[in-house]
This record gives sequence, structure tokens and C-alpha cells, in this order.
Amino acid sequence: MQKQWWVATGVALVVLWFFISIEPVLTPFFVSMILAYLGDPLADRLEEVGLTRRLSVSLVFLLLTLAIGLTLLLVIPILGRQLGQLIEALPMVLNWTQRTVVPRIQSLTGMDLSTDIDQIRQTVVDNWKETGSFAAGLLAQASRSGLALIAWLANLALIPVVTFYLLLDWDSIMAKCRASLPRSWEPSLVQLASECDEVLSAFLRGQLIVMLCLGAIYAVGLTLLGVSFGVLIGMLAGLASIVPYLGVIVGISVAGLVAFFQFGDWLILVGVAAVFGFGQFVETVLLQPKLLGDKIGLHPVAVIFAVLAGGQLFGFTGVLLALPVAAMIMVVLRYLHGHYKNSSLYDADRHRHRREDEESP
Repeated sequence: MQKQWWVATGVALVVLWFFISIEPVLTPFFVSMILAYLGDPLADRLEEVGLTRRLSVSLVFLLLTLAIGLTLLLVIPILGRQLGQLIEALPMVLNWTQRTVVPRIQSLTGMDLSTDIDQIRQTVVDNWKETGSFAAGLLAQASRSGLALIAWLANLALIPVVTFYLLLDWDSIMAKCRASLPRSWEPSLVQLASECDEVLSAFLRGQLIVMLCLGAIYAVGLTLLGVSFGVLIGMLAGLASIVPYLGVIVGISVAGLVAFFQFGDWLILVGVAAVFGFGQFVETVLLQPKLLGDKIGLHPVAVIFAVLAGGQLFGFTGVLLALPVAAMIMVVLRYLHGHYKNSSLYDADRHRHRREDEESP
């Protein structure tokens, strides 16, 4: 048994090294796996009502394509426009900070910040003048690096193709993987896989919906208040809510500063707080209980560490997969912890008494 574990560990290390080596080409395949995983339950339900697998997958693929396409068409132009407005407003924000905020901080603390603010403002203004030439140089570099651009477009085009075929053969792939497991390990591994599936379902189908709903609530609320960059701030706060309470902290801080700079009235801060308070109420009362419950259970520190570690190891692909992988690792650690608590290493006296009871007539 010990030899088998050493062989399994060696194989796992070789597979990990292989994935690290080919990391630049993994992103479209991992994105396709996630999309196929998200679409498989709906395809299974369509099969149950009498449709063929190919027709079910085609319908699911069409729905996924429409959902992603409509989201990009509706959200990306708004975000791009507001991001451009934010870039244009930065020098003005720095001037306002130097005239209004810095004197108040100096009067309260006695610190001289005027020199630092002058340097920051001058750096931003100087770089602003070079923005056009930088963009032109970037486009020229992209045009010169034709092979890199073609490779990037090819990877992007691979995503729908790989997603369709993975979704088409998902059930058979899972069945073959299960049939390939060692017979003595199958019950334990299937149980672990089932628990991992439950956690991943909660994260991918639950946490992502929570993030999108919160982003929409924040964006609509801030826009109705008339806050500049409301959609941009709301969506960023929704994305940041992947870490508990980080989204509302970041969102209410940035939105409060922008609103106060825009209106110059403390009363607007009450409206901003009301928007984020309503979002937190909806998340606590409706979204979390219905979509997540207690299935994920990742500590906020573990979430931050997982994202940073994934980005360090695998770049963007690692960031994309950090939390799903961390959730599965958590399931495995819980399983190992349960075995440890029942082992003689943890409680030798209990195991000795159990053996004595079994040996006594």
C-alpha cells in the first residue's frame, strides 16, 4: 500500500510539472472545462425530457453563447466609456485633493503633504501627455508581433470549439474516469468527487451569480443616485465580493469618495451607504441562503492566499482556477482530518480500548 501511495504521489508531481510547463496554452482549455461543467446539468435535464444528447448540448451551447455575447455587448461599452471618463478626470481629482483634502489633513496631523501631492500630480500629468504615443507604440508592437496576435486569437477561437465537444462527451468522460479508478479506492474517491462537485457547484453556479447580482445592484443604485462611474464602481465591487466583505468595503469607500467629490454634500454619502446596505441585505437574506448555504466554507484569508498563490504559479490561469482548486483541496483536507481523528495516532487509548472490547468474549 505504501508503494502505491509513493507511485501515486510521483505521478501527481509529474502531472503538476507538465501543467506548469504548458501553462501558456492551458487557459482556453480550462475556460472550456468550466463552461462545460456549468452547462452539463442543464444538458442532462434536457436529455431527461426526451432530447438527444447532441440536440441538448446544442441548445445549451446556444444559450451560453447568447448570455455571454449579450453581457459583453451591454456591459463592455459602458465600462469602457466610464473607464475613459475616469482616466480623464484623474488630474482634476488630484487638484481637488491638493486644494481640499491635503490642507485638512495637515491641520489635523501637522504633516506637510503638499510636496508629495505635487510630485504625484506632476507625474500623472507628464504621463498623460505620453498616453497617445504609448498607445500608438503598443498597437505598432501588436502589429509587428503578428504571430503572437494570431496565437491569441486562435486560443480565443478554441474556447467555443473545445466547450462544445467537452459538453457533448462530458458524461462519457466522467464514466471512463470512474471506471479507471482502482477498485479498492473507488468508494472513497467517488465520495470525495461527489463532495468536490457539491462545493464546486456552490462556488461556480452560486458565488458567481451572487457576485453578478451584487454588481448589478450596486451599479443600478449608484447610477440612480447620479454618481459618476456608477457602473464601473458597482461591477468592481461585485467582483471584489468574492472575498467576504471586501466588495462592500472597497465599493462604499470608492463610491463615497467619488460622490462627495462630485456633489460636495455629506447627504449623498447616506444614499451611497443605503445602496450598499441594500445589497448586503439581499445577499444575507436571499442570495447566500438560496445559492450557497454553508457549502464552500473558505475563510477570507484562505481566499486571498489562494488567489495570490494561483497567480504566482500559473498567471491568469491560476487566478481563474484558484478558488475552485482551493475548494477541492478543502474537501480533501476535511476527509483526511476525519481519518486522522479516527486513527490511533490521534487517540491511541480509544483504539486500545476498542481492540480490548473486540477481543474480550
